[in-house]
Amino acid sequence: MTDQIQDLDACWNRIGIAGDHSCEVLDKAVHCRNCGVYADAALRNLQRPVNPGYLREWAEHFRAPQDAGARHDSSCVAFRIGREWLALPTHMFQQIAPKAIPHRLPHRDARGLRGVVNAGGKLYPCISLAELLGVDESGGEASAGRHTFARMLLVQWESQVYAMPVAELHGIIRYSAGDLKAPAATINKGIQRYLAGVLPHQDMQVGCLDDSLLGYQLARTLR
Repeated sequence: MTDQIQDLDACWNRIGIAGDHSCEVLDKAVHCRNCGVYADAALRNLQRPVNPGYLREWAEHFRAPQDAGARHDSSCVAFRIGREWLALPTHMFQQIAPKAIPHRLPHRDARGLRGVVNAGGKLYPCISLAELLGVDESGGEASAGRHTFARMLLVQWESQVYAMPVAELHGIIRYSAGDLKAPAATINKGIQRYLAGVLPHQDMQVGCLDDSLLGYQLARTLR
């Protein structure tokens, strides 16, 4: 079989489409790929013996243990409040909207509830994560080299959508669940109680908030 491949007459390179076009069949076939000689050569090429080195390389590839930790099986949206970089699971997000001024609700003074805001013609309860987590909103600086401005995150827990103002939006981060680290002992205690873990990303330490714990607290503000 190897000798047959070596003796293959690649006529398409001499008188065919890649050659001087002198082949008498070319006018009718238009292209060498429509010629039986070319098709037969392709079939013989596919039937050639496989190089032993090629087989060894792929055998080693499939024998190697899979690195499950390298698989990005989770994602979150990171944002900044004050000096703190935080994140919530991507599935909670409904929309990113411009920052809006909330309107106070009479006789409602639950911690973190700032009132209601209008986003896209709909009213949503406005929740201050800074107040819920005990974060100083006045701290922090915008990321270097980026044009940033305050946003409003619309996130859903169960059937209710909440609006949460943030100082800066970083965007979606894809990661492996195994990348999450335990929070440092010095972290803000108000944040720590809601954390699922800390995710190192670029030059940031992003606190990934537990959606169940935070969602329960969000729902409490409306009771």
